[in-house]
Amino acid sequence: MTPLVDALRGALAAAADPEQASAMRAYMKSDMPFRGVPQPVRARILRECVQVDPPPSAGTLAAVADALWDGAEFREERYLATALCGHRGLAAWPDADWLPRYRHWLVSGAWWDHVDEIANRLVGPLLRADPARVTPVMRQWATDPDPWLRRAAILCQLMSKEATDVALLSDAIEASLKDEGFFLRKGIGWALRQHARTDPLWVREFVDAHPDLSPLSRREALKHL
Repeated sequence: MTPLVDALRGALAAAADPEQASAMRAYMKSDMPFRGVPQPVRARILRECVQVDPPPSAGTLAAVADALWDGAEFREERYLATALCGHRGLAAWPDADWLPRYRHWLVSGAWWDHVDEIANRLVGPLLRADPARVTPVMRQWATDPDPWLRRAAILCQLMSKEATDVALLSDAIEASLKDEGFFLRKGIGWALRQHARTDPLWVREFVDAHPDLSPLSRREALKHL
């Protein structure tokens, strides 16, 4: 575990840009500092480090990701933890047993940059691969007091297209209709707008049947219809 974790952290330190770090931290309103390493550079760092020292097993992958996330001193370390789990050649290892890990990341990350990436890139593929095990968990998240878990349940099907479970999508949205939080209302609109690319009639009917949708959610849902 340690060589890959150390290599990733060392590469982030070598690529650090203090001026960018300050701007990124201000934009993200982050308590955790940044190194100032943009996404394309992080992608290169991850690719090169994994090529040199690839995790040999799912257990090692989990240990490296946990070390990056829980031991993070800079926000980019958590970005790398997320990206590592979805990295080509490694993404087949996480399964439904990883949902408690992702739940921990969603709750402790508690901001849209982490939540959206985890929901879309990590939880979504698990849902499509194993709906029997993952769907009940998404239903639990959809009604959880934590708003970030609810946002994740709403957004986890952004890439599902024709495989979208519209019953799950509907129930996840309806569970948060009365919540006045901006990120939940924006997330509802985003999920509906994305599904409208696949089934615009369903989205129009859903919006018409839910007059209690917030103006923000409604506007986002119908943006391209």
